[in-house]
Amino acid sequence: MVAPIGRDEVDLVRQAVVGRRCPVFVRTADPAVAAALSSHVDAVLTDDADVIELTTPAIADALVALKDGAKAVAATPATLVEAGPGWFQRVAEAATPTCPLPGLREVGRDPRRWPAWWWGLWVGIGMICAGLGAAIITLGPVLLWYDRDFLGLDLHQVHGTNHNLVHFLQHDRVTMAGTMVAIGVLYTGLAIGGIRRGWPWARNAYLTSGCIGFLTLFYFLGFGFVEPLHTAVTVVLVPMFVLATRRPPARPQWTFMAEGPEHHRRRALLGQLLLIITGLGLFSGGLAVSIVGLTHVFVPSDLAFLHTSPENLRAASPHLLPFIAHDRAGFGGALMAAAAAITLLSAWGWRRGEAWVWWSLTLAAIAGFIPPTLVHVQIGYTDFWHLAPVYLGICLTTLAVVLARPYLCARLP
Repeated sequence: MVAPIGRDEVDLVRQAVVGRRCPVFVRTADPAVAAALSSHVDAVLTDDADVIELTTPAIADALVALKDGAKAVAATPATLVEAGPGWFQRVAEAATPTCPLPGLREVGRDPRRWPAWWWGLWVGIGMICAGLGAAIITLGPVLLWYDRDFLGLDLHQVHGTNHNLVHFLQHDRVTMAGTMVAIGVLYTGLAIGGIRRGWPWARNAYLTSGCIGFLTLFYFLGFGFVEPLHTAVTVVLVPMFVLATRRPPARPQWTFMAEGPEHHRRRALLGQLLLIITGLGLFSGGLAVSIVGLTHVFVPSDLAFLHTSPENLRAASPHLLPFIAHDRAGFGGALMAAAAAITLLSAWGWRRGEAWVWWSLTLAAIAGFIPPTLVHVQIGYTDFWHLAPVYLGICLTTLAVVLARPYLCARLP
């Protein structure tokens, strides 16, 4: 709703609504303005129009108002602020007839008939398995044959170059592995809880995160190091990802639950805000890590832990810095992909009774925050300012999921 509109604003409104993706209504007291804008917007309301103005975010009130087709319904800005992100979408869902949810056993064995959400589920499982595999390799041999071939060094020679370097490589790769598992958890949740139920926003969140993550494979162009296992995992998962997101869901299959106790809703709204802030912070951190990996490779605390300089490492092997940079930039890309999923799931998926949202975010946080914290402590890299973003993320996420649990995990009486 855009109001009030005078003759001076007509051209501005016409320009603003070009290419719009949502309905636009304007209100005016001038018949000339109404005539000038009637073909450009969805509806023009005059001052004598019968308008129901919603002053509370209660979805039930909105549904009652919408039943009167002869009246226009408008929500005040204060109502939208109090309701939080996605209020219009939640109202539309509550007013939309839904279909029964498909069961997990209804998929069948023929891959040609698998629905999009089933492919999305397999991408999530694949990411979890890839992350666990990366952790096992990191905590075991650390370097595989292609790593040794690229470096021209084996593990003992790397250790001889710098006694902290092997631990440094492990801390980078364990952090990356935890992020991959977190992405897999988020994709699994979005596939089963969102895409399977016909929510377009779930597909869009999945698509946005996946595009960010898979495109970071091309970071290798900056290092000349193509990691075979990373490439193989990508080659397997990308076709599944395309099948999972190639088209929007055909029909809605969601259910609707009333907002419930107001104090639960308000606490959950604060939790939602904290998770969105956390997601945006993680995205900024992932972008910063990617830039560092693609340029300077190290931050000052890294060099303080290693007790060396980039020149000394370059002297040991000309491929050592590109090798480390590859790991760092790759982690930055994965962190941005996870952050996009967290942010969009928190902004768009916040609905009472959707326990899968709570579990997806909680398990992803455990996978994403705990491994890097433990590995930093294990290797003695405990610089406070280096780990401050992790500590802050843990605090914000813990508080958020505690506040949101009664709301997101509510059950029908």
